[in-house]
Amino acid sequence: MRIIFDIGHPAHVHLFKHLARLLMQNGAEVLFTARDKEFELDLLEAEGFPYVCFGKHYRSLPGKLWGLVKYDLQMFLTGLRFKPDLFISHGTPYAAHAAFLLGAKNLAIEDTGNMEQVILYRPFTDAILTPDVLPKDLGPKQIRYNGYHEIAYLHPEFFAPDPSIRSWLGVKEGEEYAIIRFISWNATHDVGHKGMSAEDKVRLVKKLSERMKVFITSERGVAAELKPFCLRMPPDKFHHVLNYATLVISEGTTTAVEAGILGTPCVYISTFVDPNCQEMEQFGLVFNTSESGKVFEMVDQVLAETRETYRERSTVFLDTKVNATRYYYDFIVNRYQKKHATIQNPSWKSTC
Repeated sequence: MRIIFDIGHPAHVHLFKHLARLLMQNGAEVLFTARDKEFELDLLEAEGFPYVCFGKHYRSLPGKLWGLVKYDLQMFLTGLRFKPDLFISHGTPYAAHAAFLLGAKNLAIEDTGNMEQVILYRPFTDAILTPDVLPKDLGPKQIRYNGYHEIAYLHPEFFAPDPSIRSWLGVKEGEEYAIIRFISWNATHDVGHKGMSAEDKVRLVKKLSERMKVFITSERGVAAELKPFCLRMPPDKFHHVLNYATLVISEGTTTAVEAGILGTPCVYISTFVDPNCQEMEQFGLVFNTSESGKVFEMVDQVLAETRETYRERSTVFLDTKVNATRYYYDFIVNRYQKKHATIQNPSWKSTC
């Protein structure tokens, strides 16, 4: 069975990496496709997957419209060479359109439900797998399961934290540090939403740095006075950094959920109400606010409890969910792979 995984965001590399390896162990051959947007290519290189790069990601509206045509064509041509039986993505239209033209199946593993994307890929998609907390009805092709995307790569079966990460950070054993995540607010689902004010970002870093080390990860530039705090390390190490952090403050939903799953207390600040973060608040793992000024009070409340308390809560939370990677794998094997004989992997190289 031949499978193309299309990557639209760095998190999608993590989402699919263990699934891809399980399928490869079962005889499938895989190829990843991606646009050069953030550090997707770095992650694919670090994981050792064969991939094809379709060039730079376009951020403007005219660029995105041109990209829809350009990437559709590139995906189709890549499919002609690779001859996939199945496309898998986080609901990208390029994979769906190419699958239709090539007579292949398309599986969307979706957790945002951005309708401007859904309407582009749904007619050409066989099934849409979504967490059951996603409130949106995506139609008869939607199949809900009791899990999160982030569990697919942070479940204890697949993720083993590396304590040597402290040496990467220059943090001593037992020394506390905080991770602060700022996002660009350029994603389609971010339109009309906001996180912390520029003034509160500076105030927060100054307050936390009085107590512990502070590391910032940001999708775009930060104020000059915050640049010394920017985290500089290989992107494939980030989850190990999250695991050993004392505290995480995030404008982005993915980082917030990742922290919660790892048992690292997190304050999520955004006017975008995320159902995953809302559910994790019920387990005392992620604390939500839409008001920038409230973050300071919430940080004090979060730090009043021990780290062991959050680890225990994470264990309880994971016991209520399925292992997402195993769920995806079983779904694919039962629905698609039985129809195909096993084959050997060809030698594919990156073309970017």
